[in-house]
Amino acid sequence: MSDFTVEAKETNHSSIYKFEANQFLTKHVNYEFANIDEAKNSPLAQQLFYLPFVKKVYIAENFVAIEKYDIVTWDDVKEEVRDQIQDYLNQGGEVVNDEKTPKKIPVTVYAESTPNPSTMKFVTNKKIVLQSVEFRNIDEAKHAPLAQELFHFPFIKSVFLDENYISITKYDVAEWNDITIEIRTFIKSFIEEGKTILDENHVNPQQTLAQPTEEGSPFEGKSIEEYDDVSKKIIAILDEYIKPAVASDGGNILFKSYESETKKVNVILQGACSGCPSSTITLKNGIEQMLKEMLHGHVETVEAING
Repeated sequence: MSDFTVEAKETNHSSIYKFEANQFLTKHVNYEFANIDEAKNSPLAQQLFYLPFVKKVYIAENFVAIEKYDIVTWDDVKEEVRDQIQDYLNQGGEVVNDEKTPKKIPVTVYAESTPNPSTMKFVTNKKIVLQSVEFRNIDEAKHAPLAQELFHFPFIKSVFLDENYISITKYDVAEWNDITIEIRTFIKSFIEEGKTILDENHVNPQQTLAQPTEEGSPFEGKSIEEYDDVSKKIIAILDEYIKPAVASDGGNILFKSYESETKKVNVILQGACSGCPSSTITLKNGIEQMLKEMLHGHVETVEAING
C-alpha cells in the first residue's frame, strides 16, 4: 500500500475547502455530517469536529470537504487540517465504519459508441479510478479485479479504465449489438456489489507521461522534472488541450519522448484511440498541427504507438 498524500484545494464556496487524497477513501459512497453525533460511523469526521471551526464534513470517494464557521480564515488553518487528515490516514485511521455502509451501491452505467468501431465506452455515474490505466491481457490485470473478470469474456481484447468510464476493445468475433447489454450489466453489478476495481498494490501510471510497464518496455518512465523545456511544453499542451478531447471519445494520449534533432514527438495512444482508423487523421490534422502552431520551429512530426 502506498502512502497517502493529501492536497488542499479551493472550491467555488468560500467557506468550503476540499482535501483531496491520492487514494480512495470510500467505496463509491458519499457522506455528509452536520455534527459529531451524526458522524458516529465515521471516526475521521468525528476527529475533525473537535476542531472548533468545523461546521460540516463531507466525505466522498477520494476527498474530504469541510465547511467552516467564520471564526477563522482558510489561509490560517488549511495546512493544519491537511496535515491532520494526511497523518490520520497514514496511521491507518478508519474513514467510515464499513459495517454501517449500505450493502448495495446504486450505479448507473450506459454504453456510448466511440470513433473506433472496435471500442465501446461504458460510462458510470461514480468515480471508479483516480488515474487512467490500460490492460491488454489478463496477466497485466492481476491487480485490477474488474479488468481481470472482463477478460473472461472471450471477445474482449483490451480494457482501459479512466475516472468514470471503461473503454473496452473487442475482437471481431462478436458484434456490439450482441454483447453490449451483457457487458453493461456485468459492470453495473460489479460496482454495485462494492467489489475492488483496482487494488492498492497497483501503482497507477501518470495520466500525462508514458511509464514503464515491464522489462524491455519502450516507455521511458521519467518524471516530468527530468524532461527538457520543449518536452515540458509539449506535455502541458497535450494535458490541457488534447487529453480532454480524446477522453470524450473514450481514449487517452501519453507523452513518450521528443527528439530535438528531428523535431519529432512520440506519443502513446490508449483506449479507443489505440488502433482507431481515424487516429492518423487526428494526429496529423489535429495534434501535430496544434503543436506546430504553439511551438514554432520545435515540432515537425508526431508519431503514435498504440498502447
